[in-house]
Amino acid sequence: MRRPTIALLASLEAFVAALLGFALAFVPLMLLWAVHFGLAVDVMVFVHAAAGVWLLGHGVNVTVQIDPVTAAATGLPGAADPFPISIALLGIALLSVAAGVRIGRRSAAGGHALTGALAAMVVFGAAGFGAAVLADSPALHTNVWWAVGLPAFVVGLGALIGAVEESVRNPSTDVANAGFVRRAVQSAPPLLGEIASAAFRVGGAAAFGVLSFAAFLLGVVIFLDYATIAGLYQALDAGIDGGIVLTMAELAVLPNLVIWAAAWMLGPGFAFGAGSSVAPGGTLLGPVPGIPLLGALPGSAPLFGALLLVVPVLLGFAGAWIVGGERRRASAETPWWRPAAVAVASALVAGLTLGLLARWSSGAVGPGRLAEVGPDALAVGLVAALTVGLGALAGGYSALFGRADHDRPAAGTELARRDAGLARAAGRADAATETFDAAESSDAAEAFEKHTSDETEAFDETDAFVGVPVRGADERDADDAAVAAPARPPAERPERRDDDEVPWWRRDRDDPGGR
Repeated sequence: MRRPTIALLASLEAFVAALLGFALAFVPLMLLWAVHFGLAVDVMVFVHAAAGVWLLGHGVNVTVQIDPVTAAATGLPGAADPFPISIALLGIALLSVAAGVRIGRRSAAGGHALTGALAAMVVFGAAGFGAAVLADSPALHTNVWWAVGLPAFVVGLGALIGAVEESVRNPSTDVANAGFVRRAVQSAPPLLGEIASAAFRVGGAAAFGVLSFAAFLLGVVIFLDYATIAGLYQALDAGIDGGIVLTMAELAVLPNLVIWAAAWMLGPGFAFGAGSSVAPGGTLLGPVPGIPLLGALPGSAPLFGALLLVVPVLLGFAGAWIVGGERRRASAETPWWRPAAVAVASALVAGLTLGLLARWSSGAVGPGRLAEVGPDALAVGLVAALTVGLGALAGGYSALFGRADHDRPAAGTELARRDAGLARAAGRADAATETFDAAESSDAAEAFEKHTSDETEAFDETDAFVGVPVRGADERDADDAAVAAPARPPAERPERRDDDEVPWWRRDRDDPGGR
């Protein structure tokens, strides 16, 4: 695909993705403006808020200044002063990353991954600049440079993931025309590429498994605390329009809650306010905003909380055992240090992935004590690296030494089974050959006796005689195996009727004259 075509398609897709993310914030706020406020409030207030929400979804900090009446109603110290909101609404960022993955995959398949990624980043940078201009107001303020750079970085990260995925999945494409990502992947040293591939598979799968288990755990907690959540909805009395806006806001932070659940499962837990802690070892909470979804916060530490720490260990073990087994089947020789290298690299991948996600899911959500919300990224990354690394180390060496002993008898058994099958096939072939030769020899002897009794008198005594060996003769006539037969001119083959059922191997033997 040509470079301008790829750039155009990437730009259009990035524009649609940015517009969709903005619409997810803008439409509910417009509904709130029309229904709840009856169009009485200036519409630009909600436009500013929608632009600020889109920027928050891409990690851009927003400084908020609320009026003194509202600040006094919150009861929070420092609410009358400007305060930052720095928590990223990862639900919106997830949509942008997904769009970037699609753009990167398509651009890499067309041979110009860098072109597609740059086009998408330019569009998102322009969208960030426009959102910063829209959000700028007496109540909201943001940094324009961060507003341009962070959305572009988010979609560029997705494009990089998609390009690498396409390059690894379809390595047969011509490297010279496949773009810089595929050339970089395929030009790496083989051993380094194998270890990196195994590490990304093991570490990435372990991180994804931890997040999946955390999402399942969060769903179970929400189901069990549904009565509390429903009670908070009723206590707010926000109406249908307010309930829709509140639910959309909760969906925007739902990926954040999944990461918090993963941090809780790993042990460090998370905080919701300065001095608070929610961890398997105990829960210490202060005043919490009346957001319905926060009703799922555990009031006390469950008994099985510490047992969940075994989940990343088992995930690392299973991933390394599977990858090591594939390596063992593909190659008979594996260096003793390879499982250790894969385990260390897998620990780095899992630790960096979960640590960065923990960092992006935390931040400030309000003034005062609400400036500290979310998990400790460093602690989450270290625990994830340690647990996944230990599991991967054990799984890698289990695959190396366990399968080495298991494969030898399996190979010997397979060879023995193959030899036995060949011997049986050879025996059947020999038996069939002997049966056919015996039948052929018997028919040849009968035909020759009939011929000598009918035509011997027609030849002169001075004619030359040729010795004809008779196959299949009886043992007592072994000395007379060479029988004299007169040389004769070729005779015409007698005609046969169509209904004669004569086997093909008897037709020439029954007609000696046809030789």
